[in-house]
Amino acid sequence: MADDLMARITATVQRGQAGERDAAREELESMWAEVEHGGGDDFHRCVIAHFLADLQADQRDELMWDERALAAVRGVSDERAQRFDQSLQVRGFMPSLYLSLADDHRRLGDATSAREFLENAQATSDALGHDPYGELVKGIMGKVRRALAEGSTEPLPDD
Repeated sequence: MADDLMARITATVQRGQAGERDAAREELESMWAEVEHGGGDDFHRCVIAHFLADLQADQRDELMWDERALAAVRGVSDERAQRFDQSLQVRGFMPSLYLSLADDHRRLGDATSAREFLENAQATSDALGHDPYGELVKGIMGKVRRALAEGSTEPLPDD
């Protein structure tokens, strides 16, 4: 099924990843407003919020968008996700969503909440495949775990 909004979201996310962060953030915020006014559903909300979080300059804003992504995923079914991509299962979203929140709380100095979200990410990590995406998320889990152990609130290293 063609999903024009997801095509726009994907193109915008790619622009942001290519370095056009401000333009991508503005476009995704516009799409968020569109979805909030009936132009989309919880799947769109989840994806937009998840990627908008990564484009924020302020850590509290990043946390807000990650919380919105987690709230929206509760309204997404596997059937809905699979209308976009047959391979998707909502459970597969959860490790990344929880991990984002763990890192947000860690960077804001709330180690207790960070550990709780990290535990949730770990508990759902069996949904990750043995593919580059799954390995990426698992690798970031390790980085967040180490940063928590060190008491660091600094951004994670890119290495």
